[in-house]
Amino acid sequence: MTLQLSALDRDTLAGGQGPAARLAMSILTRMAEVGGATALLDIVGSHIDSALFMGDATLEYAERLAGLGAKVTVPTTLNVSGIDEHRWARWPVAPEWAAKAQRQMAAYRSMGCEPTWTCAPYQTRFRPAFGQQLAWGESNAICFANSVIGARTERYPDLLDICAAITGRVPALGLHLAENRFGQDQVALVGIPERLQREDSFYPVLGHAIGALVQDRIPVVTGLTVTPTEDQLKALCAGSASSGAVALMHLVGVTPEAPTAEAAFGGRPPSRVFRLGLPELAAARNELSTAAGESVDMVVLGSPHFSIAEFRQLAPLVAGRRRHPDTAFVVTSSRIMVALAEADGLLQPLRDFGAEVVVDSCVLTMPMLDQQTKVLMTNSAKYAYYSPGLLGTRVAFGSLADCVESAVAGRTIRDDSAWHA
Repeated sequence: MTLQLSALDRDTLAGGQGPAARLAMSILTRMAEVGGATALLDIVGSHIDSALFMGDATLEYAERLAGLGAKVTVPTTLNVSGIDEHRWARWPVAPEWAAKAQRQMAAYRSMGCEPTWTCAPYQTRFRPAFGQQLAWGESNAICFANSVIGARTERYPDLLDICAAITGRVPALGLHLAENRFGQDQVALVGIPERLQREDSFYPVLGHAIGALVQDRIPVVTGLTVTPTEDQLKALCAGSASSGAVALMHLVGVTPEAPTAEAAFGGRPPSRVFRLGLPELAAARNELSTAAGESVDMVVLGSPHFSIAEFRQLAPLVAGRRRHPDTAFVVTSSRIMVALAEADGLLQPLRDFGAEVVVDSCVLTMPMLDQQTKVLMTNSAKYAYYSPGLLGTRVAFGSLADCVESAVAGRTIRDDSAWHA
């Protein structure tokens, strides 16, 4: 099949919109051909994962585009960077790494990207609307846009996302098309107490379990009897996109395209049916921990980035208390949310507790851990899933309250009562 291009696409490919746009369009059309697309679509926004410094190749790519005069043509947000731009020296980050990460940040800013530096762009003023076409990178953001908002994006990898932002175009395939958005597998929640469904810690565990079961397929989740909060849905998407590669899930009664299970499946039967009860979810929760009952070197929160609502939850938990001197306490968030938290007086209790707030980045992307940091504790399924492999640490997973109690005690403390019938 032949890829049909518009007159503007052809002009861009011929260099009529400048050398940077020509390079971006050549990459985009080649990938469209590989994917079997017959046309390109307009997008209304992009979120760039490739702003993260991962080595000389990502820096060279960004600076080449910037040097050619690249400019984005749609509103474009930036994912986490390789450093906390203003406080990286507080951590054991190599100056050479920091200098290159800052150069890469500068290159993307020069292209007209918004310096949001967050993995939760849906919690900024650039939040898309139902049905809008996007080119988003970052796995949790992709899942959230598709599943919670009902916007449409495929899984845009690093380096291709910025090409879409420069051209304002994407291949018309995959989850951009309505016919490809129907559910494939059913995940039926069976006998899950409503009190557990209201717990924040339920959702990262559920996401972890779903991702492991369906991998990159589209699940339809039935059996929820409560309406999750936005941050609970954020944690659900992050968990499923980490243990699997879920880009779209239908939560019946929650996802805009899933008012009923029948609508979510497009009237077709599910290919597979998975049943998740308390035993299966308790097992998934235990999978997220590779350390238990031992000292904790660092508690780390905020993957995806902490929201203002999460700061409001955390502040009273730490107020009037102090972390153990041997346990660091780190919250990662965007500069936008940190500014809101400061204005609301939510950061002073954290400072008094001994917490550190990292902006723009996170422990998975900024080389900030020293050799003595061996055991982390977190309430994030994403941190728990990736830290052993990426950071070489062991991890204890627990609720937000568990994380605070563990930080005070200097050792792992988990309340398991909600996970038993």
